[in-house]
Amino acid sequence: MEVEGQKVDGITRTRKRHGGHREGERGFSLMEVMVAICVMSSGLLALVGVFALGVTRMASSSPMLVAREKAREAVESVHAARDNGELAWNTVKNVADGGVFLSGAQPLKTPGPDGLINTADDGAVETVRKPGKNGILDDGDDEIVPLRDYTREIRITNLNYDVGGGVNPNLRQVVVNVRYKVDNAWRVYTLTTYVSSYS
Repeated sequence: MEVEGQKVDGITRTRKRHGGHREGERGFSLMEVMVAICVMSSGLLALVGVFALGVTRMASSSPMLVAREKAREAVESVHAARDNGELAWNTVKNVADGGVFLSGAQPLKTPGPDGLINTADDGAVETVRKPGKNGILDDGDDEIVPLRDYTREIRITNLNYDVGGGVNPNLRQVVVNVRYKVDNAWRVYTLTTYVSSYS
């Protein structure tokens, strides 16, 4: 702090100066700067978390799309089994109940001669074609990737009546579970629908 003297009309007036600044001009204190840095850091960390979640979602979107389509394919197979004239309604069940659809989780395989999936005559494990290093699909460097990180289970159960507890012989519930792996963690896509004996 400096003291400055000025003589006016024979009277010396003194004025205090604080480090070369006027009276209302002060900088930030160290505490204010630290609080500002903490607030800004917490905001940036939240943004990093949102960004990481977005990257994870983006990485899992392609396997989830495959799982959804394979579940729909299974439902179509059950409807085809009902609609084609070769199978009776009594065989649109799981093998454990006297039907044609395998029980439990099965690898994703191509349909066999009967045209149905998850039955005893299924073919090899399904594959998908992915673009190669140049990023263009359907040229010489495409990758053929087998779908080994997927399983599909079709559960077909009879539906009970709401009143009386009897079984409705013309309506069945179909639950399709497709398990798939994303970043070494298993996820499940479930599709539930109903099939009746009438097409």
